[in-house]
Amino acid sequence: MKIFWTREEENFMQEELSYKDTYEENSQECLQNDFQDNNEAWQIALDIIENEDEIVIISPIAWVDLDDIDVSLKDWVLIISWERRKPLELYLNGSILRVWENFWWKFYRTVILPENLDLDNIKAVLEKNILIIKIPKLKFLGKQINIEKKE
Repeated sequence: MKIFWTREEENFMQEELSYKDTYEENSQECLQNDFQDNNEAWQIALDIIENEDEIVIISPIAWVDLDDIDVSLKDWVLIISWERRKPLELYLNGSILRVWENFWWKFYRTVILPENLDLDNIKAVLEKNILIIKIPKLKFLGKQINIEKKE
């Protein structure tokens, strides 16, 4: 335990205690408001990897049920969305939220795809809380074209 404090540390501790008291008084109200529908969506973090045969899109996902993840395609735009919901049984019933660092809301991301992809064979897999979307590239075989001569 620290016995000696600088004046700045003392001021910070006073502010922290004041904030804590205010937050505890309003904790249940803050939690209830946080569970209301919110139309805002946060951008999904992802990596896009391209190799010779395919494009791979990778995004970490935690605390999301498979049924809450949507991957769809419209006009060469890949749309990825999900909603991470708070486990209410842990947050309510007299609980006090002491630290708030988790993100519990909707996530959304669109990716404009190039036209050289085989969109009929997109595959999406959720493995170890990582969403992996693989989109194969179209294969164009070379072909010799004969030229006709007209007289």
